[in-house]
Amino acid sequence: MNEIRAITTFVRAAALGSLRGAAVDQGISPQAASHAVMQLEKTLGVRLFHRTTRKLSLTEEGQRLLDSVEPALATLSSALDDARRAKHDVAGMLRVSAPRSLGLPVLWPFFEAFQAHYPDVQLEVQFDDQFTDLVTDRADVGFRGGPPPSGGSIARRLLPIQLIVCASPGYIERHGAPRTVDELAQHRCTGYRRANTGKLAQWQFRIGDEIAYRDVPPAICVNDTEMETQAVLSGLGIGQLGSFNATAHIRSGRLIPLLTEHVTEYGAVYIYYRHRTEQSLRVRTFIDFMVERLSGNRDFFLDASELRAAQHVPQKRVPKRRGASRP
Repeated sequence: MNEIRAITTFVRAAALGSLRGAAVDQGISPQAASHAVMQLEKTLGVRLFHRTTRKLSLTEEGQRLLDSVEPALATLSSALDDARRAKHDVAGMLRVSAPRSLGLPVLWPFFEAFQAHYPDVQLEVQFDDQFTDLVTDRADVGFRGGPPPSGGSIARRLLPIQLIVCASPGYIERHGAPRTVDELAQHRCTGYRRANTGKLAQWQFRIGDEIAYRDVPPAICVNDTEMETQAVLSGLGIGQLGSFNATAHIRSGRLIPLLTEHVTEYGAVYIYYRHRTEQSLRVRTFIDFMVERLSGNRDFFLDASELRAAQHVPQKRVPKRRGASRP
């Protein structure tokens, strides 16, 4: 027996005073409506209606059941209506997961813009450097930097992540700039300790057709990419920064890219999600909104011409000797 269908038929029959009316209301035959109520009575072991040829009225047990189930059915009906509206309204809870490193420098301005466009969506953002399983962690959409996520989700590539060796103009003025990868050993460098593993990240370089990995001893080490960027901006050392952190500072002149012939890519920024047939309208709208604004966005990486133009590196200024005469 379908108990929900039987209870619904019982409630409609009580409201309309007729099993035939309840059958029409439910879109079923009078025989099916009568059978559903009889099965419910048999299951409960009580009579729910007094039946005559002209009238249907509730027994005392039927009235008690009606009083108990009507609020629950109203709640259920409201919940089903809300679920149906989710397919057509951009509203409701939207859970997003992203790594901390992408939070402020890349994603947050677009989250703010989405909220301004769709104020009826309650955006819940979890910044976590561990990979998020959308099903296990009950997230609707995830972002990831590096290799593409696996696990059955759909992943779309948004941006390349370039690893760019940078220094501030002040650092170069005081200490000069390395001309080769090996010369980095003569400089103060920053280090990034991965938040998800606790390991110090190796520096990566494209040398010919291969990717070479180097352990660069840090003079200062942090586990936050924004703080490492700040350390480099402050002139504390040379750092290898992700392009999403470095690009704006390079274009403004606050950072100078070094060893640009050896720039490599550490995967990309991806957005990932479940199959679109399983998504509400708010989730589909959010995905389209983010893809439209982030896919190939030049604000977060340098193109080949910019890297070539940056290959001329200013050297340490040599102070003039006192008393030296002008030629």
